[in-house]
Formats: sequence, C-alpha cells, structure tokens
Amino acid sequence: MILPELKTLLSEYPVVTILGPRQAGKTTLAKQFLHGFSYANLEDPETREIATQDPKAFLASLSDQAIIDEIQRVPDLLSYIQVAVDNEGRNGRFVLTGSHQLSLRQGISQTLAGRTAILHLMPFSIAELSAAGRYFDDFESYAFTGFLPRIYEQSQRPSVAYANYYQTYVERDVRQIIRLKDASLFEKTLKILAGRSGQLVDYNSIANDVGVDAKTIRHWLSVLEASFILFKLPPYFENFGKRVIKSPKYYFTDTGLLCYLLGIRQPEHISRDPLVGAIFENLVVMECVKALQNRGRIADLYFFRDAKGNEVDLLAPDGRQLKAFEIKSAATFKMDQLKGLHRFRDLAPNLAASYLIYSGEARELSQATCARSFRDIDAIFA
Repeated sequence: MILPELKTLLSEYPVVTILGPRQAGKTTLAKQFLHGFSYANLEDPETREIATQDPKAFLASLSDQAIIDEIQRVPDLLSYIQVAVDNEGRNGRFVLTGSHQLSLRQGISQTLAGRTAILHLMPFSIAELSAAGRYFDDFESYAFTGFLPRIYEQSQRPSVAYANYYQTYVERDVRQIIRLKDASLFEKTLKILAGRSGQLVDYNSIANDVGVDAKTIRHWLSVLEASFILFKLPPYFENFGKRVIKSPKYYFTDTGLLCYLLGIRQPEHISRDPLVGAIFENLVVMECVKALQNRGRIADLYFFRDAKGNEVDLLAPDGRQLKAFEIKSAATFKMDQLKGLHRFRDLAPNLAASYLIYSGEARELSQATCARSFRDIDAIFA
C-alpha cells in the first residue's frame, strides 16, 4: 500500500530514503517494483569495502537509477550522493534503505536536506494482509504470528522465526551499536519492556530491576527506538498545562516479537494471558502507525493522561482537530467502554471524532463516536 507514495516521491525528489525495521520488506519493495534500477547491498563486505575505499567508482558502477541497501553502513557515501544529484539535477536517481535511523538522520540532515524524501516502511499491516487474501479469525492469531513478510512468504513457524529474528538482528544490531558486553542484561531489559508494553515508562524502576543505572536504560531505549524495535508514544499536553503526565509509553514495532519475549508459544495462550489487553493495545497502536506511514504521513500519535485519572489510549491530530481512540480487547460492546472518551470530550473542544477499537462489530453511536473492529483501522485514516 506504500508503493503509490514511493512512486510519487520518486517523481518529486532525486533521492527517496526508506527507513524501517530489519526484514520489514524494504529491499523487496524496491527491487520488485522499481524496474530498471541497479542494486547494491552495503551489508555485503566486498561491496561495502569498494563503497568505502572508492565511493566515486562505486557510484559510477551503478546505472542511472540505483537502489543502495543499508546505507547506514557507509554514511560517508551520502556526501558523494549529494554531489551526484546536484550535478545531474533530476529526480528519481537513488533509492536508499536503512534500518537504523539515528546515524542516517544525522547524515541526511547534513548532506541530503531538501534532496531526499523519507518513507517509513513497517512490517505488513492487517489491511495489506487482507488485500493479499491472508485472514485470521481473531486478533490473537494476528498478534502471535506477527507481521514480518518472510513468515507469510515462507510459511515459517512464528516462535522459531522470532527467536531467530531476535538473535540475528535485534541482539546483533543493538549490541553492535552500544558495544554491550553482557547480553543477558540486554535480554532482561527487553523482557521487562515486553511485560510493561503500553505502560508509562519508569526508567529508574527498569534500571533497578536490570541492575544498571537509569542513564543506561534511557540510552538503550533510544537505540531500540532508532533501530525500529520499539515505538515511543509521547503524551499529549498541548493546551492542558501542568495537569498532564509527561512520561512516554513504549510499544513493540511487531507484536510477534512481543509475544516471543513474553514466552507465548501458541496464539490461544494470549486470551488467557494477564497481558491480553496490553498485547491488543500494542497491535492497535502499531496498526495506526502503519496506516499513517503507508500514506507518507508522519505518525504523530499521542496518548492523554492527567493527574485526575482522565485517560485516552491514543490521540491522532488531524489539522487543528483531534481523533481519540479507546482500545479494548473485548468482542462485546458495552457503553461503559466509552467513559474515557466522553470525559475527554469535555476537556477537548477540538475533538472531531471518537473511536472505540475492539474485537467486535462496527457500531455508529452518538456525539461523533463509533465502535470499530481492529480490522478497520486503515479505513479510519484513509
């Protein structure tokens, strides 16, 4: 669903940079749909050495339109790409991909500002799976299976796939960045974060449980966010003053990894797990992120909580107005599920629409409020 936006951006910019988690399908998207583009993967040691030692020759070896994979492996190449596109003065010249945004964003802001558009590609959304004819009867199966393309393309067992994903990409990439010596501390941190998905983050509490200081936890979380393992949801406090909570929440980019870290090995175990509500909330929040990013929009999503206990799970600004979302894993509709939305309406005069996202059927309610299935999230942002 992101393909139309990619093609439009290639007609508008000399460079398009696709950022996203490992194995989300960035390379597949570029290679399958951009015909006539040459391809270079900087994960390959020989290719990386050539690009590092002789960047001019490396770029000269590519065709007029080229895909360069994992560009963060040779960040100095960005300066040579800048010179090339400035000299040529045409759009659609390069497609770059990257799976770590800290180093890339710094390089882009310094060298490719105004020359590149940025697209974020997350793993499959439920809408994309549905378009491909892949359906599950319940949210538990979606959450457990996760959304990595390779699991669906190769009929992989989710538990085995995410065990390998964790060892091959999550642990390796992050340890490489933070030069971590004790892998057990990092794994313990991730499992604690999995158990607290969607909760207000308490850096000191996590630090005490892991046995490191809070500054280290903050650094690790920033790296996990930059590596697209975690998604940070900030609080919304515009026009609400000091009454609101200022701590963020964290969600896992892929619920399959979340379930693996929680020790869930069968989808039916989710409904009996005490964290069933948190797993469902994680799935819904990330579906909202995908719906926005697949349209080339920034996922500027928030939550609201104030000192009086008023809370809304998710807020999506729409111009100067807001859409509010209450997230419940239940399949049965009850009016008391709307209490938080009704209270927030009294606080926020710019509230345009309210949604209960749950596992049940769609319902139209009063005061611009409706109930929608988690399967319908993409349509809300269409």
